[in-house]
Amino acid sequence: MNKKVLIVEDDTFLKDLSSAKLTKEGFQVTSVGNAVEAAASLEKDAPDLILLDLVLPGTDGFGVLQKIRENPKFTKTPVIVFSNLSDDSDVEKATTLGASLYMIKSNFTLDELVSKIKTLLG
Repeated sequence: MNKKVLIVEDDTFLKDLSSAKLTKEGFQVTSVGNAVEAAASLEKDAPDLILLDLVLPGTDGFGVLQKIRENPKFTKTPVIVFSNLSDDSDVEKATTLGASLYMIKSNFTLDELVSKIKTLLG
């Protein structure tokens, strides 16, 4: 069975682009645009990996990451923070909250993102 990836991204263009790329690479992708949709998706179907933006409407990605890590069901699920926030304090906060990897969007191509996902999923 294909590995399941949940994309939490409010930018429709980037969400669609990354979803199409991951689907082409053989992943089963679910994409949502905010924290409420992310919570609903996680209740319904547990992903093998979560790709999380930090700048989201309503509850930001830090809040989403905290909720994910508070749920015993997802303590070992890899979470890649994929964000434009590049301050050391943001990286440190996400890492402290349990991000498996922090990637700054402008520094990586989608091919590099796919490579990191494949590495984390083994």
